[in-house]
Amino acid sequence: QVQLEESGGGLVQAGGSLRLSCAASGRTFSIYALGWFRQAPGKEREFVSAIARSSSSNTYYADSVKGRFTISRDNAKNTVYLQMNSLKPEDTAVYYCAADPYGLGSRSSREYGYWGQGTQVTVSS
Repeated sequence: QVQLEESGGGLVQAGGSLRLSCAASGRTFSIYALGWFRQAPGKEREFVSAIARSSSSNTYYADSVKGRFTISRDNAKNTVYLQMNSLKPEDTAVYYCAADPYGLGSRSSREYGYWGQGTQVTVSS
């Protein structure tokens, strides 16, 4: 069982930066892959980024955020981060952290068994 809690969302101007954090409970944090998804009003939830279990820590990004966002994990703190730079108005969404017990870092939300409540990110033009 894993519980996830996101933080770090807020309002930022276009071109600005935010760092999202997701703190996880549980003693097996290192074996999970962690992902970030987002959902804008009226749209489906979409993949943003993922990082595989600690033994590989491979990272994956949606094309729309590649080069602007960076995912990382700190197993000592049971926390995954999403550094978001050069933000655009189209990045506005609720951002969700999720844990994948298979540890691979899938782009599919169906692979993630645990989800946080989400944090709002709003980018003004």
